[in-house]
Amino acid sequence: MSGDGALERLRREGRIVIVGASLAGLRAAETLRKEGFTGSLTLIGDEPHEPYDRPPLSKQVLLGHASADRTELPRMRGLDADWRLGVAAAGLDMADRRVRLADGDEVEYDRLLITTGVRARPWPHPAEAELDGVFVLRTRDDAARLQRRLAASPRRVLVIGAGFTGSEIASACRERGLPVTVAERGAAPLVGALGGVIGQVAAELQRAHGVDLRCGIMVTGLEGDSAGRLRRAHLSDGTTLDTDVAVVSLGATRNTEWLAGSGLGAGPRGIACDAGCRAFDVRGIVTDDVFVAGDVARSPHAIFGYQFLSLEHWGNAVAQAATAAHNMISSSSERRPHLWVPAFWSSQFGVNIKSVGVPSLGEEVIVAQGSLAERRFTGVYGYQDRVIAAVSFDQTKWLEFYQRQIETAAPFPPEYSSVNRRPEGLRPVPADFPDPSLPTHGPSVTVSGYSPTDQRITFTPARG
Repeated sequence: MSGDGALERLRREGRIVIVGASLAGLRAAETLRKEGFTGSLTLIGDEPHEPYDRPPLSKQVLLGHASADRTELPRMRGLDADWRLGVAAAGLDMADRRVRLADGDEVEYDRLLITTGVRARPWPHPAEAELDGVFVLRTRDDAARLQRRLAASPRRVLVIGAGFTGSEIASACRERGLPVTVAERGAAPLVGALGGVIGQVAAELQRAHGVDLRCGIMVTGLEGDSAGRLRRAHLSDGTTLDTDVAVVSLGATRNTEWLAGSGLGAGPRGIACDAGCRAFDVRGIVTDDVFVAGDVARSPHAIFGYQFLSLEHWGNAVAQAATAAHNMISSSSERRPHLWVPAFWSSQFGVNIKSVGVPSLGEEVIVAQGSLAERRFTGVYGYQDRVIAAVSFDQTKWLEFYQRQIETAAPFPPEYSSVNRRPEGLRPVPADFPDPSLPTHGPSVTVSGYSPTDQRITFTPARG
């Protein structure tokens, strides 16, 4: 389709298919209807459930404060959609504009939006992963199973990996009064996402709440009894740990395998797209009928040196889905870029952790307000002499200010006068992130090869 007439026909009579029936898929569908799309709308999801909210799974659900089956996402409007749930997409034919499903059916489209997200990375040894007592946490069903096991008061819970999800699981276990050991291959919890300086604060926080935290340690094997029940874990320092529950929290894998051979630019890092959410093909040419949004997307961001960002953030999924949906049914002159400033939050061990920007890009960090020792502070990250991110522990009031600093490429270290200015003599220190060639549990940032070193941008977010 081309031209104004073809676009109007698309809006009235076109066929839009969304593969991925979770947060991004739902919000995109709602945006399409809100902006006047009256054609055929199909949502395809591999889970049998309608879209639900994932953040409560590692918090309220594990604590028993909410039921996993009561986490449905609120609907903003009616959709008049064909829901194809419980069947995964198995292939894509871009030439004939067809999505092939695992049950052998095919769905035709005029515009396609891919929001397939990520899945939990499983324990790498299949036989050990099948032991009774070995869990991952990503889906509603995962959370329900794990909650039931925690409610049965296991002897000890082993959490493998201390990223945000692993740390939240450990926090829930301690709040339940359960003994918990956390094994983290890095130097500290959250080190991949926030760096070693802030990671040490997270380590002190966990130990202060009774977590048996073991850093620089990997789990080398899980051992079961003759009935197939988990009984102990073997660690890289040669020790063993008796445990009957192990939660594998080793990050996520992007759901792109179904696109193999499709000609789309998809791989383990996600699906590359332009700032308007249009997917690239394998030749690096942007498509005009395939769009992507949410955790599975890799998109360039002007504020961050046009590097491609893959972000597993709730707010990013919502904002990018709305942008993609708008652009799918708009002319070129009406399309807009996805320029949402990344933001993330986590609640663990009684502390509210929030961030803006991309901390993992930071070269240095400075404590601009508060105190690391008191675990109440705001840390600001610098990259190429500009403010790139900020993180707060129980001190969210400063984040809006630092978001503006990020948006306007303010210089780092920040210079301003106020009653809350940083203590005299304090200087930036290396943020202490792990070697980028090593896997981490944080959101990934992939360098695109184009990174202007002296960029100054004023970013005005869309309102309304």
